[in-house]
Amino acid sequence: MNTEYTAIIRQSGDWWIGWIEEIPGVNCQERTHKELIESLRLTLKEALEFNRKDAIAAVGSGYVEEKIAV
Repeated sequence: MNTEYTAIIRQSGDWWIGWIEEIPGVNCQERTHKELIESLRLTLKEALEFNRKDAIAAVGSGYVEEKIAV
């Protein structure tokens, strides 16, 4: 499944700063636009995996996973 997210980015002095609009807490700061995009991509991937593991740990056993499209 290929899901897209929205990066909100701006340059502030010598730094590029970005946030992932749909996921609170995913934000990064880098020296170049290219580095920022890669950093956001990696941070988003880590956050999604962490949230997934956290949800599975919270539910315990006997659960069912279902895909939901928005």
